[in-house]
Amino acid sequence: MSERLNGGRVLIYSHDTFGLGHLRRCRAIAHSLVERYKGLSVLILSGSPIIGSFDYRARVDFVRIPGVIKLHNGKYTSLGLHIDLEQTLAMRSSIIHHTAKIFDPDLFLVDKEPLGLGGEVLHTLEHLQQRGTVTVLGLRDVMDEPAMLRREWQRKRALPALRDIYDEIWVYGLEQLGEPLSGLSVPSSVQKKMIYTGYLRRDPPKGRMLPSVEMKEPYLLVTAGGGGDGEEMIDWVLRAYEHDSSLSYSALLVLGPFMSPARQRAFQRRADCLPHVQTLKFDNHIELLIAKAIGVVAMGGYNTFCEILSLNKRALLVPRTRPRKEQLIRARRAQQLGVAKMLIGSGDRDWRVMARALHELPSQPLPSEVVIPGILNGLTTVGDRVESWVANRRKPPVELRPNVLIRAPQ
Repeated sequence: MSERLNGGRVLIYSHDTFGLGHLRRCRAIAHSLVERYKGLSVLILSGSPIIGSFDYRARVDFVRIPGVIKLHNGKYTSLGLHIDLEQTLAMRSSIIHHTAKIFDPDLFLVDKEPLGLGGEVLHTLEHLQQRGTVTVLGLRDVMDEPAMLRREWQRKRALPALRDIYDEIWVYGLEQLGEPLSGLSVPSSVQKKMIYTGYLRRDPPKGRMLPSVEMKEPYLLVTAGGGGDGEEMIDWVLRAYEHDSSLSYSALLVLGPFMSPARQRAFQRRADCLPHVQTLKFDNHIELLIAKAIGVVAMGGYNTFCEILSLNKRALLVPRTRPRKEQLIRARRAQQLGVAKMLIGSGDRDWRVMARALHELPSQPLPSEVVIPGILNGLTTVGDRVESWVANRRKPPVELRPNVLIRAPQ
């Protein structure tokens, strides 16, 4: 098969209502594809308000659709527009559909949400399916605890789409670390579509780039990801440094762009009182900071976990437990396999517990000491699958089964 998929087009959808995870995963896939296939173009559809804060390689571009944010009560609202959610979703759906129609992709990759937010990609999926476009659903290694995911996907009517619309389902992980559809009544026809790719390798950017902040090495990197739900972990680490002067390694706290400005200022004031602690709001090349760190403290989100494995860093995972248990499940399995340690917070966030874990972190085994075949093969496998589909250009157009009716969730 040709290494140059000349004229090939891949469209990636990422709903992006919270955090950085979906966008960073899609961007990593897009960059890997255009680096491997010099004739391929990739377009990302995203609702992330900071999608323009990242750089993109040649033949990768993005379309920013109106943002939506998830509230603490689980409901959604428009992020930047003073219009109701129904109008926002209608705008998003229209932009997605018209972009797909004009871009005319050979492969449409949907991240995590089978029908998109509020069913906004259903019309596009059906249209592209009729055109003969390959449709793929990409899932992270862990979605949520089975009971929660089952209720959510029943409400969203997701399983019929997996059965009737998608050609393949890519799971960005390994079965021994996570089975995202475990506990669901998944028909055998859907199971046959599932391909475990391995985790998506992350490497520091090429060239002589300097990190956004200078830290005296060795140091611990503490990252809250997007930051919208990382306040408890940051507070706990700060408590340890405030009470235990024997912590010998400096710490860099990356707070995340979605942490509230008030909380960022409060953490900054506390860090300013500590001689060995610095804070940073955001770094679009955090891989550089991770690469130089002696250890990483993180919540256990998918992307940070990939970076920990890729850069072979000792890690302490402090997962959130609400509203999803995704990070908790991933952290537990990582600890069971010996690639990271886990620390579950109690309500009081005892500084002694965190201080002890930070003292022990630099002497933990490295992830590479646990041999797991194929653990970082994700980008290679995704590239192989894209080539196998796009090199054949198009599937013959298909007609939707007349006895199947998939409606977008209300």
